[in-house]
Parts: sequence; structure tokens; C-alpha cells
Amino acid sequence: MSSFLQFQEQQESPFLLKPITFSFVSAFFIFFLVKWLFKGPSRSKNLPPSPPKFPIIGNFHQLGPLVHRSLQSLAQKHGPIMQLQLGSVPTLVISSAEAACEIMRTHDIIFANRPQFRKYKKLMYDGKDVSVAPYGEFWRQLKSIYLLQLLSNRRVQSFHRVRVEGIDHMMNMIEESFSLSLPVNLSEMFTSLTNDLISRAAFGRKYGEGESGKKFMQLLKDYLRLLGRFDIGDLIPWISWVSRVNGLDAEVNRVAKEIDEFLEEMIEDRVNALKKESTDSGSGEVEYGGSENFLDILLRIHKDDSTAVSIDRDSIKAVVLTTFAAGTDTTSTFLEWAMTELLRHPRVLKKVQIEVREVLKGKDDIADDFEKMLYLKAVMKETFRLHPPIPLLVPRQAREDVKVMGYDIAAGTMVIINAWAIGRDPALWDEPEEFRPERFLNSPIDFKGLDFQLIPFGAGRRGCPGITFAMAVNELVLANLLHKFDWALPGGAKAEDLDITECPGVAIHRRIPLLAVATPWSCW
Repeated sequence: MSSFLQFQEQQESPFLLKPITFSFVSAFFIFFLVKWLFKGPSRSKNLPPSPPKFPIIGNFHQLGPLVHRSLQSLAQKHGPIMQLQLGSVPTLVISSAEAACEIMRTHDIIFANRPQFRKYKKLMYDGKDVSVAPYGEFWRQLKSIYLLQLLSNRRVQSFHRVRVEGIDHMMNMIEESFSLSLPVNLSEMFTSLTNDLISRAAFGRKYGEGESGKKFMQLLKDYLRLLGRFDIGDLIPWISWVSRVNGLDAEVNRVAKEIDEFLEEMIEDRVNALKKESTDSGSGEVEYGGSENFLDILLRIHKDDSTAVSIDRDSIKAVVLTTFAAGTDTTSTFLEWAMTELLRHPRVLKKVQIEVREVLKGKDDIADDFEKMLYLKAVMKETFRLHPPIPLLVPRQAREDVKVMGYDIAAGTMVIINAWAIGRDPALWDEPEEFRPERFLNSPIDFKGLDFQLIPFGAGRRGCPGITFAMAVNELVLANLLHKFDWALPGGAKAEDLDITECPGVAIHRRIPLLAVATPWSCW
């Protein structure tokens, strides 16, 4: 021991500690570590229940790849309102309709902010879209553009012909697969369809064809994948360098740059086309009107200084990108799960086909008859209950201190609402894991944000403004598929053997693409 002390005393480095000093520091560190790990709730605050956590990472170790399922398991142990520590970010997790109502109705304005993650700044033009913009005047202007200009009922109806043409093309592709005795890849077909429909509505043309279209589709996949990845720097800022080392920062920068270049080119093409139209007409002015697409509307608002709403070029790109990305991914996800559940439940499939075919009686255009398809409506609600496309609604953030169901919630707390867990809550639903559309027959529960048992589109100020557009597509696609074709699994597979494993992401798709055999209905 003495020789060791003599050795230590001979060292000149200030970073070497004597054993007694080292022991003191170790004991000091262990004392505070144990105190931190096992400390109880604050006496001055009534905090929500919380599972045990580790230093620095908090509760990260309890989250698996399918976070909505991990959070449901934790909620079953700790309650429908619980607090996690994700790095340095206190996070409130909501897993009941009652608690969701408190967040999105009772205290909606207090929880009207979004967390400002680093990748939002890069990928979403510094939060210049309605989905992630901070609550305030700019956000209100964007929301009014969506509700009054882009996604109003009148505007959605104006795209009916676009939807019909896109779905007719899909029907022809399905018939071609039948003629070649090939199964239909419904997952791929739904993605292609929604890409085409939304790009025509947003840009006035398809962007899924040709080399540039394929490049944009791949960029869109990369964009959605990056939005779904955790950036450790958002939650533990002092180790944000990890995102540089693992390549996340570089990937975000690349995708942001390439998407921006694509959108810039697209805007320039549209501006030049409009100028040419005005020159050919002899007016000398760019004229908007007629069958305006979303980009036309945004360019008109950008140019018109007389309106109360003002947006810059980055806002135009942010709105177009979010509309395209969110609309494509969530709509195709819903359609994929709806057909999955119908193929898993032949009784339900047969029942809904009988209803659709009885209502239409051979008619081609179903737009005016959907209100009569009560069982199909129930099928859609049941699909949303079991498979909300975004199971964890876009996070919110508390703008000030508030009490929620008797618990003290601090300003800055991130809020995650687990719509997937609420849809499977046994306190709300009889046999919640079963696909039973009958539960919605003669039921007033709807998915428009007033019934917190069923909130696939969210609710309150931050509810999704695209619900009308999305449902117009969902209704038309499903009714056509069920009206014009009989469906079965390939190779004589049994319904109960259909794989329903989920794939992680912002929107939860099937891990394995959905293949089905379509046979044209002979009476159509």
C-alpha cells in the first residue's frame, strides 16, 4: 500500500487521484446515484406514476421497435396516465379515452404546441407546416389555408374525377393480374394509387412515373423513414454528436437537400407554365382558377399581398411536402389493414360485399350511395379502432404548468397519446382484440374527433385537417374493390394463417406485403 502511495505522490499529472480521494468521490457518486434511482415522488408535486428508470437514458430501455405496444404494456402496469423520462425530456403517456379528452379538449390550448425536434428544422423547413409549427398566429394562418382553401368540402369534391380516374386505372390493373393468373400485391397497389391521387391533387400531375418520379418516390420513403427514427440529440442534447457519428445527421441533410431541389424545380415548372398560359391568353397576368391544384392555391396566396394570410416560398414547400407525404402513407396504410382484416374474416367480407352490391345494383359511380352502406362504414371504423395508421398521435407539448386528472404536469412536458392502446382498451370495448364491425352498427361513435374512444385523426386544435380528403379516397377505393371483385388468399391459404406482423415506422404498415387473388364479379 505504501509503495502504491509513493508511486501516486511521484506523479505530476493533476488528473491522478490519491486512493483516499478516489474512494470519497466514488462513495459520493454512488450515494447520489442510489438516491436518484430510488427517490420517491416529490412531496410538493403530485406526479403521475412512473416506471423505474436508468440515469441519463431514463426509460429508453423499456421501449421496443413497436413503441405503441411497449407503451401499452407499461400502461397496463402503471396506469393510463404515466410519466416517462426519455433522456432529459419528461414525457406524459396517455392510454385512455378519459385522459385523452383532458389533453385534447379540456386543456387543448395548453397542449397545443409541438416539440421542436432538430430533424423537423431540416426536413420540414424549420417547422413551417401546420403539423409541426408552434402554436401561434403563423400556425393559425396555415390552419385557415388548409381548412378554407386546400381541404374544404368543396375543394375535396372538386377532385372527385381525379379519384375516379385513378381507381379505374387500379381496377384495370387488377383485371390484368386476373387474366395472367397472378395475385395482386395490394400493399404496393395502394401506395401507387395514393401517390398518384395526391400528387394530381397537390401538383396537378403524377409524380410516380419516369426516372424523376422514381427518384422522388425513393426520397419520400427516405423522408418518412427519417421522421420515424429517434434522434438521440433531441432527448439527450449533450450526446448529440452520436447522430454525426452514426450518419443520421448526414442522411437528414442529404434527404432535405434533394427534396428541396425537387420541390424548387416543381414550383419553377408550375410558375413558368402559368406564365405561359397567361401569355397565350393575352392577359399578361398569371391567372389562377378553374381546376386549381394545391400548388396553384399556395402560389396565389403567396403572390396576393392584399390577403391577411402570408406565406413564403419555404412554407409552400413545407405544406406541399407534408400534404403529399402524410396523405400517401396514412391512406395506403389504412387500406392495407382494411383488406387484411376482411381477408382474415371471410364472414365479414361476404357480408359487406352483399351490402355494397345490393346498394349499387350494377351502378358504376358510387359517390351518391355511400351513405347507404352502413356495414361498410362499420368495417372502416373497426379498422381504424384496431389499426390507426399513426398509432402514437403526433406528440404535443405543455405550454405551461397544468393539472391533468389530478396530476401535476410541468411546462415543456412532451405528451404522447397512444391511440392504438385506446382502441384496444377492455374498459371501452367488448373483446377488444376481435375484429367485429357489428359493434359500430347503431352506435354514435365516430372518428371525427368528438369521441375519444376512436381518434385515428386526433382531435382538438391539432386534429388532422385532411380527414375529409382521406375518407373520400378510402370510401371510394374499398367500395370499388368489394363491388367489382371477389377476394381470396393465394395458394389456398387459410384466413387464420395470414401474417399480420407490423413494421415499425411513423405509420404502421404490414411487415409482409399483402397479396390476394382477385376474381371479377360475374354480375357486375
